[in-house]
Amino acid sequence: MIQDLHSHTYYSFCGKDTPESIVEAAIAGGIEVFGISDHNYGIGYSRIDAFNLPDSESIHGTYERTLRRYFDHINLIKEKYRGQIEVKRGIEICTLHDGVSFKVHSLPEKEDVSFFDYCLVENLDSSISVTKGDLFAYAKRLGTPLVGIAHTDMFAFIRSRGEDPLEYFSRMAADNIFWEMNVSYDSIHNYRIHRYMVDFFDDEEKQDVVRRSGVRVSVGFDGHRVEDYLPERIKEYNDKLTALGIKKPFES
Repeated sequence: MIQDLHSHTYYSFCGKDTPESIVEAAIAGGIEVFGISDHNYGIGYSRIDAFNLPDSESIHGTYERTLRRYFDHINLIKEKYRGQIEVKRGIEICTLHDGVSFKVHSLPEKEDVSFFDYCLVENLDSSISVTKGDLFAYAKRLGTPLVGIAHTDMFAFIRSRGEDPLEYFSRMAADNIFWEMNVSYDSIHNYRIHRYMVDFFDDEEKQDVVRRSGVRVSVGFDGHRVEDYLPERIKEYNDKLTALGIKKPFES
């Protein structure tokens, strides 16, 4: 099963494409399961001018409606392409919050995202993450059937907490939390390759820990420009996970 669970549309301030255009690029590239996962603040604030207001907290009342509107749109996309590709309704959650410059990025405390198929959590290892490093409590707060961790060297994060990787990954598996291998190679990221991803596929000991723990691992291109999309890169890393005997989310 070839999956890509990390993509962005014009709902993200850094994206530009319609949901239809990115899904059609995934279909053309032979992707079987495709997750659309726009940024929570792009969805929630809708307009970049509102997002940039000094008192953006004052418009949080619109968040519930914009989250539902986005979900309904992606659900229509899911139905439109049924039989050609399986579209998953996701959302990427920024957890940065320092009380000043990043106050508008993190998901407001009372906002519900549990109706999404999954969410991706970023900034887990940041000193100003609202998670405060407690992945399991935050995943429970989000309430989605699956929670993924994006852009994070999990082995380094686990070591920083003084915990055992096998035990930590095993707990992730038990709580339906997966780890994303970000394989982006595109203009929006200045063609930067994620080091943690390369290290993982070069390190048999890390692969063995993940395999024994039973934690699921996803592949995500983190696409923001449809013209940059490289489905062959997605296929390559999906095949690597399969060869390693590591299961992916949404895989039976």
